[in-house]
Amino acid sequence: MIPEQLSKLRALSPEELPEFADTLRAKIIDSVSRNGGHLASSCGCVELIVALHRIFRTPEEKIFFDVGHQAYAHKLITGREDGFERLRQHDGISGFTAPWESEFDPAVSGHAGTALSAALGHCAAEPDSDNKVIAVIGDGAMGCGVTLEALNHAATLRGSRRLIVILNDNRMSISGNVGMLSKALNRVIAAKSYNKFRKTLKELLSPLPRLKNLFSRLDEAGKSVLLPPAFLFETLGFRYFGAVNGNDLGALVPMLERLRKIDGPILVHVITQKGYGCEFAAAEPTKYHGISGCDPDTGELKSSQSGGFSAEFGKAMLKLAQEDPDLLAVSPAMLEGTGLTGFSEKYPERCFDTGIAEEHALTFASGLAAAGKHPVCAFYDTFLQRALDGVYHDAALANLPLVIAVDRAGAVMDGATHHGIYNCSFLRAIPNVTVMTISSPPEMYEALKFALSLKSPVVLRYAKNSGTPCGSGEPFRLGEAVIRRHGNSGMPVIWASGSEIAAALKAAELLEESCGMNSTVIEARFLKPFDRNTAMIFAAERHFTIEDHSSSGGLYSALSETLSEVPNGGVHGFGWSAEKVIGHGSTEQLKNEAGVTAEKIAGKIARIYKKS
Repeated sequence: MIPEQLSKLRALSPEELPEFADTLRAKIIDSVSRNGGHLASSCGCVELIVALHRIFRTPEEKIFFDVGHQAYAHKLITGREDGFERLRQHDGISGFTAPWESEFDPAVSGHAGTALSAALGHCAAEPDSDNKVIAVIGDGAMGCGVTLEALNHAATLRGSRRLIVILNDNRMSISGNVGMLSKALNRVIAAKSYNKFRKTLKELLSPLPRLKNLFSRLDEAGKSVLLPPAFLFETLGFRYFGAVNGNDLGALVPMLERLRKIDGPILVHVITQKGYGCEFAAAEPTKYHGISGCDPDTGELKSSQSGGFSAEFGKAMLKLAQEDPDLLAVSPAMLEGTGLTGFSEKYPERCFDTGIAEEHALTFASGLAAAGKHPVCAFYDTFLQRALDGVYHDAALANLPLVIAVDRAGAVMDGATHHGIYNCSFLRAIPNVTVMTISSPPEMYEALKFALSLKSPVVLRYAKNSGTPCGSGEPFRLGEAVIRRHGNSGMPVIWASGSEIAAALKAAELLEESCGMNSTVIEARFLKPFDRNTAMIFAAERHFTIEDHSSSGGLYSALSETLSEVPNGGVHGFGWSAEKVIGHGSTEQLKNEAGVTAEKIAGKIARIYKKS
């Protein structure tokens, strides 16, 4: 059954389409201003999405979005208008495309670079179908290795005749785009010169049919000189069309109507303005890329926590850079989010943004380390998943002095595609790698300095939130935990890693207040090497772990493995389930549902002791 908004769109006259697009954009601004989300990218993509659903027979003809945070208008058109007010909320609709929500979403799209590969899979699965397959790719994702691999593969597939790639060029990713591909795309202003050249040449040669081949050769030569993107993509076997104004439905719709009748693979270069139709978002697209909410009229952002781990990481890097001229920063398109903007401004020659190329960033940083430099490579936890092979193959095997700073460890509001709760199970299994966590932003400088002093691969994990107000004050010693609260014999021993130490300390207080149980609380600063000595001291007690990670492979696993060597009082873990996907919601809501709040932890521990 065709959703109401899609039926309405296809029944409108061409003159009514801009008003329809404006209505969608108003709903996006209203929802994001209240609940947060990706504002600028979604506003800039409205007309493009309207045109795609107008021309193509969705859902039979598939649209793959790369990344899904540009697809809010797509959700509104495809039957999710009623639930859109709960976008990215607990038990609400996803902030990204999600196949479990709608048949109009053929793939998950939380990480950049996946759309073209997934689209090619659909093309190859039914090569004789006449239905088009559309991949909407951002210019930031064009430099992603996964996209480049798919571009290289596309023209060799028989089914790729069905493929239309929409290059949505808005000059932005999370941070500004970098690299030669971006520079080539930025030269599309030459399209006007090329089109004028082409039109004139065709008029001159049209009376002479025998010169048709000459026109083709001159046409290709003109493209290579005046329009570098065309030469690039046509060399890869694509027919290049563009550039077209992606915010102008009058230009966009007729072009897509024509291209739908042509066999591919086709690449359409569309220029959009990030934040289009929303004055404040268009003026500052980076600021309004992803927000927690704002005033819909003025754009004033909702107040947010300041001075958290990311800010302290940036400060620590600046301070350490003054002390160490060989300190370098590397990040795959995450300079702003990881707190490195100040570093990049003060030390531009010592800061490297690789674009959306996580594995390259890790291996590039390993190369810097092998050459005698002291690189710190900063990732969001969820995106480090893409570089895990590099951690093992390029950093660990050679035992290189590389620090990997992992921001946003733990559950975050962006949902299943962005939770940082899976990497430790892999990282703990790699030889030569140290896995550290910190619980308090003020500890960042000392933690980072210590990590650099090890002169071997170190992963330093920390949360997105502000953590505990202060740390233990104890210096960092390799593989040593810190006892944050001394309890009595026979009472619970509560272990915690990272910012979850706050929940552990509060749970201990609640147990003492309600049950008179004086618990021991231990901060596990190192998941690898794990503190065997401290674990053995308390081996006979009952142990409980609290962590910002899956209950498989993290702190619970490390303690259980250690205590398995001796008789022990047992281990019970509080963490994220490894048996189900964790959805959207505030971290407070998600923790409450998972039973990992201090109150629920204290209650469960009390019940366990009561039964014994």
